Amino acid sequence: MTEQPFDFRQQLQQGCDSLGIALDAAAVERLFVYFTELLRWGRKINLIAKGTPDAEILEKHFLDSLTLLPLLDVSGSHLLDVGTGAGFPGLVCKAARPDLTVTLLEPRLKRVSFLRHVIRTLNLAGVEALACRVEDEILLPSNPVFTHITSRAVTDIAEFLGMVSRLCGPGTTVICMKGPKWQEELEALRKSSPALALQYRSTLERELPFSAARRALLTFSW
Repeated sequence: MTEQPFDFRQQLQQGCDSLGIALDAAAVERLFVYFTELLRWGRKINLIAKGTPDAEILEKHFLDSLTLLPLLDVSGSHLLDVGTGAGFPGLVCKAARPDLTVTLLEPRLKRVSFLRHVIRTLNLAGVEALACRVEDEILLPSNPVFTHITSRAVTDIAEFLGMVSRLCGPGTTVICMKGPKWQEELEALRKSSPALALQYRSTLERELPFSAARRALLTFSW
């Protein structure tokens, strides 16, 4: 049997249907354009691991990012994505939901150039890519405006909560994107950092539709 060519739009829609995430036709098209630009720019600069199959890019980067959307379904949401890299998860969520306000942090200038190119190409408003780290108090002052803060770049929960605590206010939810060992990581956090100001609130578990890889979104707030 001849293997069917990869169809990003169809696979994206199928994956979103499986996850219970609604995307309209315009969102699917924006994400397809994003995907094609990622492949094009990825030939010249390091955006994701070289040689990653298209289907794996779709699931591990685009669909995994979109699992965040149910937690952002709040009027006036402003997401801060720390160490966004090629825009995962923040820019993917913005492309899917243009009403979101998103701030992307990425210290590597070539990646920031890519992010700004995608923003311009998709004609997105209410999103900016800052060439800095979360510790930069000039570009990122400590006056909380963020309803949600997340990162796929920082793996240690305690480290991440400590890094972003100055940017959190009473209405801020910090979302840690974790794999299947999230319970062990949460227990280790409780033992090592019992007096953290940000407290664990809930976990949303998901299963990616094609690989059945398990994901968990852990939320923390004051």
